[in-house]
Amino acid sequence: MRLPAEPRRPPPLLLVLLTDLVLSFGKETLQTTAVTPQFQKNMDSVDFIYLNILEKKVLNNSEVSVEYLCSKPCIVSLEAVASSEFRTGVPVYRRRWKDEKNLYVSRTRQVHLKFPSIMVYRDDYILRNSIIVHSVILYAWISHKSASNYDDEQNEDYQTAVAKNYTFLEAVPPFERPYKDHKVCLQWGADYLWMLQANRIPQCPHETDGVQVLDFIYASSGEKTGIVKKFEQFENKELETVRQHQIDYPMFTVSIWLYLLHHCEKDLCGILYFIDSKEMYGTPAVFLNEEGYVHIQMHLMRGDDLAVKTSFSLPLKQWFRLDLSFKGGQIEVSSIGKNLKRHHHQSFTFREDFYYDDTAGYFVLGGSGYVNGIEAFFGPVKYYRLNVLDTEQISNPLHDKDTVEQIELYYERCMDIQEIVYDYRYIVRQGEKTHRSCYYESYYLELFHKYGEKSKCDGFVWGKELREKYHTLFKLLQEMDFSSPDVLEDGSDTVVEVGRRIFEKVVKGLSSANGLSNLGSSIPLLVDSSCCGYHKASYFLAVIFETGLGVSVDRIKGLLYSLVGAQGNERLSVMNLGYKHYQGINNYPLDLELSYAYYSNIAIKTSLDQHNIKGEQAFVETIRLMDDELLKAQTKENGDVFMWLKHEATRGNAAAQQRLAQMLFWGQQGVAKNPEAAIEWYAKGAIETEDPVLIYDYAIVLFKGQGVKKNIKLALELMKKAAAKGLPQAVNGLGWYYHNFKRDYRKAAKHWLIAEELGNPDASYNLGVLYLDGIYPGVPGRNQTVAAHYFYKAAQGGHIEGTLRCSLYYITGNMEDFPRDPEKAVIWAKHIAEKNGYLGHVIRKALNAYLELSWHEALLHYILAAETGIEVSQSNLAHICEERPDLARKYLTTDCVWRYYNFSVSQVNAPSFAYLKMGDFYYYGYQNQSKDLELSMRMYAQAALEGDSQGFFNLALVIEEGNSIPSYILDHLEIDQTLHSSNTSLLQELYYRCWNNSNQESISPCSLALLYFYMRVLWNNVLHSTLIYFMGTFLLSILVAFAVQSLSARNSPGRRSGPLSHDIPSSLGNDSEDATRPAQQDEPTLSNDLSQQESNPQNPLVTS
Repeated sequence: MRLPAEPRRPPPLLLVLLTDLVLSFGKETLQTTAVTPQFQKNMDSVDFIYLNILEKKVLNNSEVSVEYLCSKPCIVSLEAVASSEFRTGVPVYRRRWKDEKNLYVSRTRQVHLKFPSIMVYRDDYILRNSIIVHSVILYAWISHKSASNYDDEQNEDYQTAVAKNYTFLEAVPPFERPYKDHKVCLQWGADYLWMLQANRIPQCPHETDGVQVLDFIYASSGEKTGIVKKFEQFENKELETVRQHQIDYPMFTVSIWLYLLHHCEKDLCGILYFIDSKEMYGTPAVFLNEEGYVHIQMHLMRGDDLAVKTSFSLPLKQWFRLDLSFKGGQIEVSSIGKNLKRHHHQSFTFREDFYYDDTAGYFVLGGSGYVNGIEAFFGPVKYYRLNVLDTEQISNPLHDKDTVEQIELYYERCMDIQEIVYDYRYIVRQGEKTHRSCYYESYYLELFHKYGEKSKCDGFVWGKELREKYHTLFKLLQEMDFSSPDVLEDGSDTVVEVGRRIFEKVVKGLSSANGLSNLGSSIPLLVDSSCCGYHKASYFLAVIFETGLGVSVDRIKGLLYSLVGAQGNERLSVMNLGYKHYQGINNYPLDLELSYAYYSNIAIKTSLDQHNIKGEQAFVETIRLMDDELLKAQTKENGDVFMWLKHEATRGNAAAQQRLAQMLFWGQQGVAKNPEAAIEWYAKGAIETEDPVLIYDYAIVLFKGQGVKKNIKLALELMKKAAAKGLPQAVNGLGWYYHNFKRDYRKAAKHWLIAEELGNPDASYNLGVLYLDGIYPGVPGRNQTVAAHYFYKAAQGGHIEGTLRCSLYYITGNMEDFPRDPEKAVIWAKHIAEKNGYLGHVIRKALNAYLELSWHEALLHYILAAETGIEVSQSNLAHICEERPDLARKYLTTDCVWRYYNFSVSQVNAPSFAYLKMGDFYYYGYQNQSKDLELSMRMYAQAALEGDSQGFFNLALVIEEGNSIPSYILDHLEIDQTLHSSNTSLLQELYYRCWNNSNQESISPCSLALLYFYMRVLWNNVLHSTLIYFMGTFLLSILVAFAVQSLSARNSPGRRSGPLSHDIPSSLGNDSEDATRPAQQDEPTLSNDLSQQESNPQNPLVTS
């Protein structure tokens, strides 16, 4: 049951319902197509090549305009590469020519593309096998080669070219293509037969019953989260008929690669199981028990469940394949080694057939809300839905050999390290006991043991080879005090404690001035710490190798330590994997179900962590380094803001007491977390000010005993007092009291209904729990539909557990009102996971380091946070790399600015200034990245949709420079093209929207641009009028007469001022720093309801 809300944390973000999520224009920023503005094509000394295609479709004889410039004798090459369902990267067109004379001169050549007939024409009597083309890329490049190289093979020229470019061509579906004129006449009979089938639509592509359930390694931490897969009916009618016939006589095979670390700690742990539409175990349900035996449970036709257990156990710390085949009432279980040789085999026969319908529910790999998962790495998983196959017939290879081998080598090495640490501790402890037993205890010996030199082991029992191999570890062990109380008697805890000490020593060195310079020498120590089971070190290593922080980029090692850290339950490692699979970046495949498995793990922990006031946690605040006002509001216990709040709170200001207690309880706004001090202010405010919020907050900590001794009686009195003042949270709290302490569900429901009417999301969630548990007063049995309705309402209010429930409904698709939507499930789980307090602690360390100008520490911690996928850290890191490019170039192999702004605009909640930055990068080109005018406009348009006037202004400038905006972008901006068909009308609309979204009370670039636009329109209209023609003639005559008179009078000519400039004012130019800066927020002020305000309100997700 949901407890009342914690003491006055800032109200949660309103979780948006992304029913019709607006497409973000930032999704394709990793691919660029250079289309350069005209004004930048006059560079005389740099080779370039541009492609211009009027109709970007795969058509025969398409005309391409190739514009290029060569500074040396060169060869110009064109190549089109196509990809289909069965083959990728197939060259379908090539053209080359040399240019040795026209140097430093821009040349344009028209080329007609010719593609194979099966790509551009429909099937006919002669052309029988036209293909479906997924994508076609046209490459163009220039190579500085002599004429003798002209006939050489085209191999890797594109990669080494001095100038290169590419563009995508849109494939035409087969039934939209024209027929080819073969210039032949068919006989009457053949022509008639062809016409009978000419327009017959072919069947869908071949469908098979073999499904690759998992194709990438999954780190299962042994908790109640796993991969959820749901299967639909076959589209092929024949296959679907077979499947339905096999419901009462199933025939299927499952093949699972595993690297098992431990057997199940207690009861059963999930490997693979089916949950039916009634949320009950179905066929099959495969578990691991405490001894390592496989437990298989089946649902029989008569409705019973029966289970069997294998006589062999599964091996630890080696890769093996578990094959299970089911036929009627028979089960075949095999254990296959890495060399594909069978280790064990066992058969089971039931007297009754199984019931099996794989579309009436969902599969789970690992853990779920019903059972913990195994502690293991899952490899590829293959599922044959309709066939029973022998081991030799199963096609399920163990991919990614490098990562597989690295996992094996890692755990082999770690076994040595853990054994060394455990034995060393044991030897030192035994030596201490022997030493103490030799002397009588005295006051002198007690002081000596307390303050004297600590015991250490100088006489090693390990061989020289082992000591040299792990010399840094032995040196650290000699420096450690194993008599310290934080080194426990338990050997495994000792190993982890040693890992923690090693890690803290490394981090202290890295956070110092120029600490990152020694990163290479710190890696062996981080590896030792990781091997000791302290997986913060594992995440550090993952980030170091993936980003190239102080070392060369190593994707395999980066993946290894990400997986190891996630399996070891390191929160940031888990979020890193969830984010990478959600976006499909850094060679991680896009896999929403796999992403959800990771994100839901941290989302569940976030809910639990918020009830635990201990640990390195801080509230996750959205503080952008470009927001100077918000940075000034950051404080510490001796800062001006904190001291002023403390002064006001001492005087009895309830709002100041609320804010002060909130900052101390959650560790906000730069203040260190101090729950005990926060509770003192809660108590003081509750007693002195009679403020309902402070009374409620104090009641909560008394109920839970957080930082203070539990006092249920006093807590109830205070809760009733706050509820009497009309506080919705307090009314919900009374309902929670009657539910948990009195088991009076009628009174609980009564209070929760009242609180829900007052808009309290906790009450909505608690009502849902009553319906889900079947204990709602007067309603018999469980009602999951009504419960889901209340959970959904709670999620809309930002309720964490309600959001988690809804994300589960979306991933399973088992609720009628929640159709399966893996992407929405991931977005909701990610939203909660990014509130985790341990992530907030890293972000706060990064911000504090930045404010203290500790650049190395700020860079390190912002990278750690950014790689988890939290957007504010990504944009802040990109800002730091812009602010200190020397630091980024020195320590990062990857392009920091491009990488993290790119990541930022791929997020659902990306800020407008990030879109503007990426728009500028695509417009002007960024270092080695190609220019792309269309992508640039898409970025500006997305910024405009976020309400940023600069986005509209930049789009208008693009038109002013002679470019046109694609129609789909105008549609996205909801600009009616029928009303704004001309550039003049479109410019007026864009400048007007720019002005409308800017500060209308002051002069802004948008207002000046709009005024200047109207002046130009008026002047153009004036010049074209007949009246002005005659008036101009008359005025010209007077001017001539005046000039003649002046000359005749011999007057000296006066100095004339320059003509009035019609250029846009300089304030409207490309001041990228000010133009892309978001609107600054006002300084926080105290009000009578400060408890309802966040110190840094985040932008909620856009409600569709």
